[in-house]
Amino acid sequence: MSTPRKTSTFWYLFSRFWFWITGWHLGTRVAPGVKKSIMIAAPHTSNWDFMYARAAFFLMDVDVKLTIKKEWTTIPLLGRLVQSLGGIAVDRSKNNSLVDGMVRLFELHDELVILITPEGTRKYQPKWRKGFYHAAMQAGVPIQLGYLDYKNKEAGVGPCIYPTGDYEADLETIKAFYRTKPGRFPDQGVR
Repeated sequence: MSTPRKTSTFWYLFSRFWFWITGWHLGTRVAPGVKKSIMIAAPHTSNWDFMYARAAFFLMDVDVKLTIKKEWTTIPLLGRLVQSLGGIAVDRSKNNSLVDGMVRLFELHDELVILITPEGTRKYQPKWRKGFYHAAMQAGVPIQLGYLDYKNKEAGVGPCIYPTGDYEADLETIKAFYRTKPGRFPDQGVR
């Protein structure tokens, strides 16, 4: 018996069409057997990154989630669209820590991949936000390296990094991988 598809047929077909019309293809896919993880999306240099990354995960049938304020998921119609694209509500009124909110989400779900852009901006950013790392450490989950290689029109997932607690060393390993993946605007990418 085949495994039921996590991605809706509409989003899967839309994503196939999007990749076909733009000439993109999938590269390496999510490591098998990884049920929970933080997925980094980098380099983040363009508003188009969301379209390609989201389409890639629909094609891979990876149900990635993006943390979003609870209020965005309760707006009629817009809330349903946000949820269909992977928005998962975080109630920050109970706790102002997004890291704690993500750790709690991992506790509540048997399978969960949370997509994060640690650069926090589309411009070059030498200092990444550390929340993704702390959330992975506290939840005991690996960090997967989602990428968009605009030069080769390829979207994929690189190696799985299991945080060691040495943030600087682990971050250097992560950034070394991303230095090989040019964004839409390479001068704004990882250096």
